[in-house]
Parts: sequence; C-alpha cells; structure tokens
Amino acid sequence: GFLPLQGHVVRNWKVRWFVLLQDKLLYYKIEGGKKEPSPKGRILLDGCTITCPCLEYENRPLLIKLKTKTNTDYFLECCSREERDSWALDITGAIHAGHPVQVQELHRMKNSFKLLENISLHNIVERMYDSSTGIKLTRNLDQGNRYKETFTGSALVDWLISNSFAVSRFEAVTLASMLMDENFIRPVGVRSTEAMRSSDPSEKFLDDSTALYMFAESSKKNTSSKEEVHFNISELSGTIVKQGFLVKQGHKRKNWKVRKFVLRADPAFLHYYDPTKEDNKPVGGFSLRGCLVSALEDNGVPAGVKGNVQGNLFKIITKNDIHYYIQASSKAERVQWIEAIKPLT
Repeated sequence: GFLPLQGHVVRNWKVRWFVLLQDKLLYYKIEGGKKEPSPKGRILLDGCTITCPCLEYENRPLLIKLKTKTNTDYFLECCSREERDSWALDITGAIHAGHPVQVQELHRMKNSFKLLENISLHNIVERMYDSSTGIKLTRNLDQGNRYKETFTGSALVDWLISNSFAVSRFEAVTLASMLMDENFIRPVGVRSTEAMRSSDPSEKFLDDSTALYMFAESSKKNTSSKEEVHFNISELSGTIVKQGFLVKQGHKRKNWKVRKFVLRADPAFLHYYDPTKEDNKPVGGFSLRGCLVSALEDNGVPAGVKGNVQGNLFKIITKNDIHYYIQASSKAERVQWIEAIKPLT
C-alpha cells in the first residue's frame, strides 16, 4: 500500500508504494500513475527495531519508526490509526518470524494487563503539560463547533504508550479512564460525551481519532470563526466514513499524484490532502450531493485520462460536471470506495 516516507538526504516526505516480504520491506516510485518495475529502495528487517506509536513529529501523529541494525532510521506515515496498527503488527511479525520465542513473548505482552506499580496520576498529568514532551494540543472540529486545545482519544493512548506509562492500548485506555474519573481530563464533543454516559466502565473512554478530550480546566469552547480555514468549517465537520491513499489525476497538467482522501457524511464531502505537506489542510474537495460515481474498465484508457495508468480506475462526476479520475490500489479497494461514496450522493 501507499505510505509517505521521509527521505534520508533531503528530509522531505515522498509517497511510495510499499510491499512487505518475509525479510524486507520494498518501496517503489509511482510515475505517470503507474508503479515502477524496480524498487526505489529496501528496508532489511533482520535485526530491525520498530517504534509504534512514534511521536517524534508533532504534525505527524501516525508514524511508524524502523531502525535497522546499521542504525538507519526510517519514518513511515499512515493515514489512520487502524492502518498504522495493522502495518506495525505485520512488520513486527516479519521482524520476529525467525524467532518463535520472541513471537510468544509479544503475544504474552499483548494479552497481559498489569499497570505500573505506584503509578501517580498527578505525575502523568504533569508530564502531559510539558511544553516539549507533553501531549500536543490542537484545534478540533466537532458538529460544526471549534474547540481549542484538545487532543483525541487515540492521541492520548499513543502518548501514554510512547512515554512508557502503559504497555498495551488496553492498559492506556484504563489509565485514561482513571484520569477522566479523577477529573484531570474531560470529554468534549458528541462522541466522547456520549461514551462517558456508558454503563460499562471499559467503554467510557474512547481510543478513537474522532473522540475529543481536553484538560479539565480548559473548558471554554470556541465556535467557528473566520480563522485560517480555506474551506467552510461545515464541510469539515462531518463524520469521517472512510479515508485512505488514492492516486488522482490533476485537472490542468493531467499528472498523477498520490493524495490522502477523506470521505465525510452529514454533510457529505470528499476532500483530498497532500500527504507530503506538514499542515493538515485539504488541497481540494467537493460536495457529493448530485455526484455520479462509477468504475472504469481496465481494457483501454478512457478519454480524459492521460498516462500509462496502473488500473483500478473510477470516476466521479460532480453536479457541476467536473470529472475526477482516481485510481485505487486494488479492485477490492475500488469497490469499497464506490460503495462508500454512492449512498452519500
């Protein structure tokens, strides 16, 4: 699948197509909408260590860090927590494939639950407030409202694990629930507030990228204003239905670029982002109301499509008759996107 990778010489980000093998991770360039036949590079997994979650970059919270036995660092970025955890699990399995004892130990740690002895919630909160190593506070949208200085449930879980307060996500969720019970943090927005009312203690705190929380004393909510938003706030306030990397043809130069697509409902919009940029702002998007979406057959390139494309094409025509040509990484993924988009048109 597609993952942004940080370069070693020039520390910029490029999207590459990754293939995980038993002992190595290959990555390929995409040119003209098609994967090049020879890999651009490879990451040897023998003796490799993996860090996930990796929180070394404030603006990129969904990183996986791989350190080879020659001490070369690779940073890979995923588009969702679920995708990141899936890649991390598969890569970890490949790293330890030849060491069954380590595999057993990994499973034991994953399935065990034991909080650190004499753990201090005050110490955790004090560390969370640290300006350099604490949890990063951002503005977030929920149901059209803009909240200042919030963090998501999954971001807090990542932070607790990366700072060794918890070993597993289950432990981190338990710790976060304790922080909430002791009124150190509190839920804001619909998702997290509704979960707080759950009768099941294990479901009160959500390990979720759409559930918002803040420090208990930071309770002032700011509604939408004319801040630095290139898109109407209401466009970006819908529930995320699906997200992932797809290849899109440009409207002017007709070149193909990998973009991170985010599909939202209520209101129904499809936005796309440049995953090589540091900010998390859409570079384009459109309303899905009145759109037509359909698969394009691979036998022959349709009119309007330039380049020797890989295949798995589909097309979206907006109600203003603007044509978007998009490639998925597989036929199955193309079907998933079309089925997710159709009900929202």
